Amino acid sequence: MIEVSHLTRMYGVRAAVKDLSFTVEDGQIYGLLGPNGAGKSTIMNILAGYLAATSGTVTVCGHPLPEEAAAARACIGYLPETPPLYPEMTVEEYLRFAAALKGVRRGERAAQVEQAARRTGLAGVMPRLIRNLSKGYRQRVGIAQALLGSPSIIILDEPTVGLDPAQVIEIRRLIQQLGKSHTVILSSHILSEVQAVCTRVLILSHGQLAASGDLASLTAGGSLEERFLELTGGESEEESITGTGEEDAT
Repeated sequence: MIEVSHLTRMYGVRAAVKDLSFTVEDGQIYGLLGPNGAGKSTIMNILAGYLAATSGTVTVCGHPLPEEAAAARACIGYLPETPPLYPEMTVEEYLRFAAALKGVRRGERAAQVEQAARRTGLAGVMPRLIRNLSKGYRQRVGIAQALLGSPSIIILDEPTVGLDPAQVIEIRRLIQQLGKSHTVILSSHILSEVQAVCTRVLILSHGQLAASGDLASLTAGGSLEERFLELTGGESEEESITGTGEEDAT
């Protein structure tokens, strides 16, 4: 589904991602785990076709990036850490607008919007202005737009940041439901998040892949927290954002 080989991304003289290789297989929920500054958002943006690699190769559903970026993007639904919402629109207006931007045929837009709203629990708030929604519902709107166009891969960058505990539980349940019909890549620095919803894990440290595999194997003989600290050398969020460059706070 996704193949990444020797991927490097530079910001000036600083490498946000260094010689990274991994494969994402169909039908799994992947956790991309690492401290702030480990390169998670850079990888998400490259996979989504919004950022070019400095070197290396990336293939999404058989489409190489950036050569076939449009075809690759059609396979991916992407929720960035800050959802690209328009607060002055209603939920329905925004989703119809997003469907048009994604090239969904005019005759199919209403049905796709309705289906995305139903799957994300938004059917009851479609007439409401986005600015009047809670943070949890705004995240649901962001996920709903990611589902438009029927992508096979859903990429979620820190989907529960800033949510209260009840909203976090709701979004995690939604992600688990999405995993039944999509390949999901969940970027997070929250260990409990990854452990709660993911079947496979990629652990990053200082822009490099420290470990990958199924969650059970990685945590055999210890907790995910212990394994994470072992692989990242106890790197704290404060240490990971002391460098320079655009990727310092991801």
